[in-house]
Amino acid sequence: MAVTVRLADYSDRADAAHVLSLLDIYARDPMGGGEPLSLETRRDLITQLQNQPTVFSLLALVDDEAAGLMNCVWGFSTFAAKPLINVHDLVVAPDARGLGLGKALFAEVEAIAAKRGACKITLEVLSGNEPAKALYASLGYGDYALDPEKGSALFWEKKIAA
Repeated sequence: MAVTVRLADYSDRADAAHVLSLLDIYARDPMGGGEPLSLETRRDLITQLQNQPTVFSLLALVDDEAAGLMNCVWGFSTFAAKPLINVHDLVVAPDARGLGLGKALFAEVEAIAAKRGACKITLEVLSGNEPAKALYASLGYGDYALDPEKGSALFWEKKIAA
């Protein structure tokens, strides 16, 4: 079994199909909301990804079969005056879990971050997602606080109607 990780090429039909199918696996999972990707999202996602210069995706392959996906967004830390990467989505296909794909994806994104001089990698995780939290903690990730007396940072959102 050979595990490789590489950047997805959104203009490549096979890569585009892998991004969509793996993201749909994530969306259908309870940790991704439990619903399939909408037809509109399936129709528009790849084009929209191609139009976002700060977004990139990594594909993890097992013997040349795509089985893992990490969607990332470049950001910027004003406190450090350096770029950062946010891991926006991470999914490993159920039949490929336990093969080290999550670790391989993180090794690659960390190498990209180091090469570009990023100060950190951020991510969000649901409080009840114990397997993901265990993976992230094993790799050195954890919640953060600027002042521990003020508490840990929280991830909030407000949806905007289109």
